Amino acid sequence: MKMSVEVECTPEEARRFLGLPDVSALNDHIVGEMTKRIDANMAMLSPDELVKNWMAFGAGAQEQFRKLMEVGIGAATPRK
Repeated sequence: MKMSVEVECTPEEARRFLGLPDVSALNDHIVGEMTKRIDANMAMLSPDELVKNWMAFGAGAQEQFRKLMEVGIGAATPRK
């Protein structure tokens, strides 16, 4: 015997029926905190700030980056 039961309810009604805790306040707090952190760090995504951060590592990092690009270009270039 096969039996199907279809229940139509909202997520809130389903949560209450199953006895799950209401975490909407916690979710709102976490989303608000993430929004604050994203807004605070948005300046770091500007090209000027990225270049400043890369240059702060010094010539060693620039040399490593140049070598990385050479290897990438070498791998992308077809062999004869």
